[in-house]
Amino acid sequence: MRPTNVPRRRGLLATVLACGAAALLPIAHAQDPWPAKPVRIIVPFAPGGTTDILARAMAPELSRAFGQPFIVDNRAGAGGNVGADAVAKSAPDGYTLLMGTVGTHGINRALYAKLPFDPIRDFAPITLVAAVPNVMVMNTEKARTLGIASVQDFIRVAKSRPGQLNMASSGNGTSIHLAGELFKSMTGTYMTHFPYRGSGPALMDMVAGNMDVMFDNLPSSMAQIKAGKLKALALTSTERSAALPDIPTVEQAGGPALKGYEASSWFGLLAPAGTPADTVNRIQQEVAKALAAPAVKEKLLAQGAIPGGMRPADFARHIEAEHRKWAEVVKTSGAKVD
Repeated sequence: MRPTNVPRRRGLLATVLACGAAALLPIAHAQDPWPAKPVRIIVPFAPGGTTDILARAMAPELSRAFGQPFIVDNRAGAGGNVGADAVAKSAPDGYTLLMGTVGTHGINRALYAKLPFDPIRDFAPITLVAAVPNVMVMNTEKARTLGIASVQDFIRVAKSRPGQLNMASSGNGTSIHLAGELFKSMTGTYMTHFPYRGSGPALMDMVAGNMDVMFDNLPSSMAQIKAGKLKALALTSTERSAALPDIPTVEQAGGPALKGYEASSWFGLLAPAGTPADTVNRIQQEVAKALAAPAVKEKLLAQGAIPGGMRPADFARHIEAEHRKWAEVVKTSGAKVD
């Protein structure tokens, strides 16, 4: 005789199996291979500057490598702090990255009285993408009108017109801003600072003649220099650039007052702290491959950028060293942002 409780047992077994399968679904989903959806690269400045240029150079390379779109998302404001804070507070799942800079991760902690994030504790460094010198540029027509053909000419005119020359930057606390502040402190000159939300908008006003001088990242100014709309006076690095071999460094062109002057920039990818190490390492490896590819490497070098690709641990040490260096520069220059 068939047991009367068989259907009941079968129903109970089906319920248990269904519940077990449902419980396992989140675990299976959590173990989906990264990336299973598009990845955002937040650029903490407006379009058109070097940070944006480098992010847009890397995005298609990473899209090809991982089979998912890498989308550039510009979040400008507060010298890069708005975009950096957005990444610091994002989920550490590999789907939100930051194209950080020497400003967001080397300068700002010393420059700003308060930051909404910690540049070291709140991020997982991935890799250095590129290092670039800044270039001291003037509007070509203004330089001609004022009789400025060299750094020493500029110092002479600036001293004769304190506060009358306007200095543009990509934002408070950026290397572009601080390069100008260091120049002012070492030469005893004073220019009125106008911070923008990125190099792109600042360069537009430079070309239009609304601004007089800027210590811009070389890649973002290169096209306007070659077009003759901006006049390059000097590079802020310790050595000349192969992209502009005839342009001296600020130290070479400025005389004794500017001995030891150096204020270069760098750009690198970071993720929120806690992002899986495997994801961080995979991104670093693909960025290093892309930067070593002849087409990408030659393009960056032609713009004055030196390709990076260092491992995460090396990039972390680089960031810590930059904190120490720029804290001293900020102290020497006296620059502060509330």
